[in-house]
Formats: sequence, structure tokens, C-alpha cells
Amino acid sequence: MAKAVPSALRDADGSASGESADSPVSDRKTLSWRKAVTLPPERRFAVAIAAACGVVVLSVGLPLLTASPAAQRQDPLSEPFEGVTADGTVEPGLFSIHSTGVSTAPVREAARRFLAGLTAEQREATVFPADDLEWRRWNNVHRAAREGVSLREMTEAQRGLALGLMRASLSAKGLEKSRNVMRLNGYLADLLDAWDEYGDDLYWFTVMGEPSATEPWGWQLDGHHLVINYFVLGDQVVMTPTFMGSEPVTATTGRYAGASVLQDEEALGLAFMESLDPEQRARATGEEPKTRGNARAQAFRDNLVLDYQGLPGSELGVEQQAGLLRVIAEFVNNMDEGHARVRMDEVEDHLDRTFFYWLGDVGAEAVFYYRIHSPVILIEFDHQGPIALEGDRQVPTRAHVHTVVRTPNGNDYGKDLLRQHYEAHMGDETHVHARDEAPGRR
Repeated sequence: MAKAVPSALRDADGSASGESADSPVSDRKTLSWRKAVTLPPERRFAVAIAAACGVVVLSVGLPLLTASPAAQRQDPLSEPFEGVTADGTVEPGLFSIHSTGVSTAPVREAARRFLAGLTAEQREATVFPADDLEWRRWNNVHRAAREGVSLREMTEAQRGLALGLMRASLSAKGLEKSRNVMRLNGYLADLLDAWDEYGDDLYWFTVMGEPSATEPWGWQLDGHHLVINYFVLGDQVVMTPTFMGSEPVTATTGRYAGASVLQDEEALGLAFMESLDPEQRARATGEEPKTRGNARAQAFRDNLVLDYQGLPGSELGVEQQAGLLRVIAEFVNNMDEGHARVRMDEVEDHLDRTFFYWLGDVGAEAVFYYRIHSPVILIEFDHQGPIALEGDRQVPTRAHVHTVVRTPNGNDYGKDLLRQHYEAHMGDETHVHARDEAPGRR
């Protein structure tokens, strides 16, 4: 008998989105994940680093999770946050604290309702200081230990409140895209009969700081192929790093049939590349080969040094510039509509310095990687080799896609706005925060 759609996919009002949602999630295998999330902090972090480095660290039923010596030596969070840069130096003056005219009250109230719906123990596990290092510990791989409270652990009402927070923060398309990533993770669990490793409800929520109209705060969603970092200061929002991906990208059978993601990002990127003339294509195309994974800015790459490469916006015609903005907007418009407009204005201010870079073939069935990079935005789209599904792992496929969006030059996680906030209140004892460099949770 087919399984019912998990209640993690119900709407906030408890109704199912056109699918049966009447089975509890408590009967699913949670043993190995419970062992992961209850490890001491130093071992949780070792597991996360090892997983990010591609080391298999989690086996069902094994109580001991260890990373290899090589993985344990790599601590990408040991250096203070600087941000993604083109040459190792942050370009100053790109971001400022100002009023956007777009209210964040709906997000703030949704976050308060979510927190109020948790138990005291859950809140203790979920709430961190506004500038805690926990922001930077996200991981897009499935075998990663995570903080906070997961959809699987929540009651029906709590899951509705968690999805309500997403609904208040994202556009309708961004919400549906996020939920389809979750559904496809559930589809993968069904295909592999591996609900201990995959599932639509293995997504963890944390809240940084206290939801406020004036003080910095934010929330994070962390899980396989879906990571959202959502920083709020006043009526300003920074929604990076954001990671979205899937394997597979479309569910063709079963209870998730029809769920699909990242098709527009794929099509728009290809259409833009095809709009370039031969000389422009040559400028845009890199010399390195398209491999099983070319993305550079994924987990634990907060201080990535990545030079501008490819074709600059200054060498595009008017229609081509509009085409490039359409590609960017597909990623930016995952935010709520008002803040997406603010973000696109920021992007357009730097359009001449926005570079488009391409690896791979061009055509209807081509696999490829593209990058859009300016002083204020970094976008990567990458066809990856198979991991969970069958196939040669060294050969990229359209069935496995990774995307990541970042804000270079120090404003991922809203860090540059937070720095300016600290400086504006220097000496004010009401604005004492734990520093980002501090080890562990404070």
C-alpha cells in the first residue's frame, strides 16, 4: 500500500496540498539521525566537516560517528568571516543600513509564533545569538549533523508554524520550490527505501537572535539540498547563502509525481548562453572541463577567493542585459516580492561589472555549469554527477543539480550590516553581542 504524504508537507492550516497527508511520521527510522544530532558539539562539527569533504560518516545503526584524520584537520570555520572576494580583499562601501520601505513584520510575527509553539526544550535547542557561528555551519549534504528542531521531530501544529515562517519570508514560487526540494528528497527516500537518510521532513530550523523590529535577528533552514539563511535588520533582509538542489530533479511516479525543481534556472541559463554571438560565447566559456561538480561556493566556503571570469555585462547589448537579469531574477525572486525588488535594484546598479561564466556544452540535452558574479551577487548552477541514483559518478547529469546564491564582499548572513550595526552602537551596553569568532554556542 502506498504511503501517505507526510504531514511535513501540509499547509500551515493543516490541509494537504492536493495530496493525502494523514499518516504520522513517528513510524519512520530516526535512530541514526538521533545519534547524529545528540553528539557532543566537537564531534557534531567533525562529522559536518567530514561530510562536506565527501567522507562517509554515517552508517545506519552505528553509534560511533567519526571523521577521517584528514577531514578532522580541516576546519574551514577556524578563520574569522571575511566573505567571498575576488582577490582576497573585501570591496568596501557596497552595503549600507537604510530603510527599504518593505515591512518585515509578517516574518517577525511568523517567527514569534513558531517559537511560541515549541516546547521549552525545543526552544533551547533552536535559539542562538544573532551573530552565532551556527549561521556558518550549514551543510547541503544529507549525512550531516544539524542543530535546531527538524520537521520530523515536530508535531502537526509545529510543522504548520514552521511552514508559516517560510511562507511569510519567501515568494509563492520560492516556497513551492523549497517544498518541492523537500518532496523530491522524500521521493528519493521512497526510491531507495532509505528514510533514515532522506525524507521530506529531515530539515532543521534554527532562529538567531530574538525576532525584533530594530535589532538584528534571523532564521535558518538546513537540510539535504535545501539551505536558507535569512537575516533581518529593521526592514532589510539578506537571504544568502541560499542553496537549492535535488537528485532527481523530477518525480515521475508515486505520491510525489509531478514535483520538479530548477528547470527554469536551467532553461534560462541555457537560453541566455544561446543568445550570445560566437565571440561573446568564446569570452564567456572557460578553458577548464565540465566535471562531475564545478560549484565553488557551497558549504564551508564563506571566505572563498574567486576572481571574476567570463563575459562582463558591459559587453552585452540591451536585450542581452535584460536576458541576464531574467536569469538572476529567477534566483532572487525566491524572496518575498518586496525584498526581491530591493535586491534586484542592488544587482542592476552593478550590471556592467556582472560576469557570466560557462563550462560545458550548449544544446537541448547539454550538461553545464554557469556562474554569475558581481560585487554584490554570486550565483552558481551546476549539473552534478550521480550520488544516490545509479550512474557513473564522474559523469555529470541533468538529474542532479546544485545551485547556490551568495552575497560577496562580506554580506553573506548580513554580516556587513551587522558590523555596521555594532559600530553604530559602540559603547552602548544594550547592544552587547557574542562575537562571531567565539568558539561554540554562547
